[in-house]
Amino acid sequence: MDTKTIFMTFFIINTLVSCVYPCLGQEDVDDKPLVNPGEFDTLDALSPASQEYNIYMLENLPAKYKTFLGTCADKMGPSGISECNEDVLREILTNKPVSRECCLMVVRAGKECYMEIRKFMFRLYQLKRFASQVSFKTNEVWNRCSAEVESPS
Repeated sequence: MDTKTIFMTFFIINTLVSCVYPCLGQEDVDDKPLVNPGEFDTLDALSPASQEYNIYMLENLPAKYKTFLGTCADKMGPSGISECNEDVLREILTNKPVSRECCLMVVRAGKECYMEIRKFMFRLYQLKRFASQVSFKTNEVWNRCSAEVESPS
């Protein structure tokens, strides 16, 4: 056997094992919060430069996207977008589960809205450093909420 054959064999076996056991290639992120619960409340502190960044980002969003996000916010209800949004961020970043009421608002908005609001939130200056790390947790929160809403209390 030559080196190329050995490498290809190793690569194919490694790929097959990764498909069957995807958790082998991933760190267990379930137990490790991205932010310590005590630090969560400091995330909204903004400097003038970060405020300018957020304003610039908002001004340059396409009008259709802003309208879509507004419609999504409306679907969650008046308290949903403020209180529930913060609770969802807290769960994503600190692993503190949101309430059933919040889950109801999230599910009422729908998965597409939920995902787009999260994507938007993690574009804001104060949260963008977490953007590459929250995809799994964002889906996990959606799955938990939709399962909780579907099951009788």
